[in-house]
Amino acid sequence: MADVQAGIGPFLGVFLVAHGWQSGSIGSVMTIGGIAGMVMMAPAGAFIDETTHKRTCVIVLGICTVLASMIILVSQLFWVVALSQVATAIAGAAIGPALNGITLGIVRQAGFNRQNGYNQAFNHAGNLIGAGLSGWLGWMFGLTAVFWLSAVFGVLTIISVLMIPSDAIDDDEARGATLAAVGPIEETEPPRHRKPSGFRVLAESKPLLILAGALALFHLGNGAMLPLFGLAVVSAGQADPAGFVALTVVVAQGIMIITSLIAMHMAERRGQWLVLLVSFASLPIRGFVAAHLITSWGVYPVQVLDGIGAGLQSVAVPTLVARILNGTGRINVGQGVVMTMQGVGASLSPAIGGWLAQEIGYSLMFMILGSFALGSIALWVGFHGVLRVAASAPGRPQGVVFSGD
Repeated sequence: MADVQAGIGPFLGVFLVAHGWQSGSIGSVMTIGGIAGMVMMAPAGAFIDETTHKRTCVIVLGICTVLASMIILVSQLFWVVALSQVATAIAGAAIGPALNGITLGIVRQAGFNRQNGYNQAFNHAGNLIGAGLSGWLGWMFGLTAVFWLSAVFGVLTIISVLMIPSDAIDDDEARGATLAAVGPIEETEPPRHRKPSGFRVLAESKPLLILAGALALFHLGNGAMLPLFGLAVVSAGQADPAGFVALTVVVAQGIMIITSLIAMHMAERRGQWLVLLVSFASLPIRGFVAAHLITSWGVYPVQVLDGIGAGLQSVAVPTLVARILNGTGRINVGQGVVMTMQGVGASLSPAIGGWLAQEIGYSLMFMILGSFALGSIALWVGFHGVLRVAASAPGRPQGVVFSGD
């Protein structure tokens, strides 16, 4: 699913260049897709909350992603490629909440942290394997092979989803419409069904707003770190562009596999609050390292730190949102809201980083980007009392957080 969700991903630009596209046009279609995906994250989450056909949704979204990628083989007209990127982005925005909903519907609140940890570890492994296979196939048979690989993964995704029994998914649990216990399974009590809350509950949830704000600040600094670090290294003549990009993916995704599993176990013992604090703290360190190691081998510590931050968040964020909105029936739209805030920060980051690099140089720019996460840390520590109930370790006595009061 990781490879289906991304479509042809980073290979799109290379493919379009080979067909005579200029960098400005390529950037434009990517931006159009990015905006569409960001705008649709919350509505997609709301749709997943409402539907009782989550398996069908994942299948349809996977098919749409594959078709959207394949259509570019037929035509490279601007509007065709733009529509393809919009469709891919919207499908990608919906697949995440859909898989979270299916997972929550199968394992319930009590098992979500552990299963989500395994899901994310396999997700990162899929990204790693998919990037490697795509690179090898593209080198051996040309970029067209990358499109066909995406289609193969789409078929495998459909088969995998169909293997999940439809009656295994509790739709009330999948949206958080039951007031279920969040501790270990043996400690749980029968869930108490609730009527879904209004969307106002999202704006009234202080823990959710704090989480969204902290993540927006983190991604404001993190979003441009890798592309600008790559630009700095390549501009200094320290690395081959193609090989360097491949190395960044391999290092980061490999570390994310490990940190996803660590986050799962860490959250079970200490709760999500500490997991996210560590993830926020990784960015200032990464900025400092990037500022002082603009060399080809500097990619290792820089991307290890990226893997730590992203890997921890990939597990802790969905689990914490599910705990915060437990009993509201709005868990997946809440996931979409948080993802939107992450997207806002990440989309603004390249512009801020690019101008800073132009005016004051790469080293100071990396330090400033890293410092944005200090705001995340300040929010996280300053509002620890508000977050404590939702982010405490599973199994401890706690209430369900609606407003954070």
